Amino acid sequence: MLPHQRREKILEMIKEDGHAKVFQLSKIFKVTEVTIRQDLEKLEKDGFIEREHGGAFLKNVGILVKNISLHNQENLAEKASIANRAIEFINDGDTIILDSGSTTTEIAKQIAGFKNLTVITNSLNIALALGADPEINLVVTGGEFKAPTLSLTGQKAADFFDNLHVDKLFLATAGITLKSGLTYPSISDICVKRAMIESANVVYLVADSTKIGKSSFASLGALSLIDYLITDSKINEEDVLMLKRHDIKLVIA
Repeated sequence: MLPHQRREKILEMIKEDGHAKVFQLSKIFKVTEVTIRQDLEKLEKDGFIEREHGGAFLKNVGILVKNISLHNQENLAEKASIANRAIEFINDGDTIILDSGSTTTEIAKQIAGFKNLTVITNSLNIALALGADPEINLVVTGGEFKAPTLSLTGQKAADFFDNLHVDKLFLATAGITLKSGLTYPSISDICVKRAMIESANVVYLVADSTKIGKSSFASLGALSLIDYLITDSKINEEDVLMLKRHDIKLVIA
């Protein structure tokens, strides 16, 4: 891995978790701690992070948390259109999981009007958006808090889904490729997402088209884990054909 590629991955991880330690990054990327410190120095110089003793943290993350604001605010128009299509698959009386993420947050914004809906989520901003709706039975997992994504993660969050059975899961991911499958920048989220998938009768992956062809750090598993991919109209024809060849039901918003 070239230095600029490693720095991109490091920044992706810090944007997801909010912070990182030098010794952990050294083990993950199989380089010396001196090299990692140099990477963090460059990222700080570029204005993305702030260094601290033994590691670094995402710049302005405290302000985002206080404002209940997600760090990732890209492609919001596409994500809103995906959410608009996604709610067509929800019915009164359903029990659904909303994974944490900016696209699933858009689903939560549009979910009003359903009757007797049970929503399970590991996202605190989604919980706050839905908590006052009397027609929604809201259930929030436990787990470790991640500031940039306003989410709960780790094994305790995954254990919540043991012996749980739901109608539908609306899943988020960071990358979709044929070779790597579904990928995500945070290792701690992988066990949570796998537990969600195991609990759901139908899995809808909601992801804007910029995620297709992108590979992130940690592998969730093959594309066969999902039943539907709901994405936006900017998806290219080559990706459409690739997904159809692998029996992925494609819904274009």
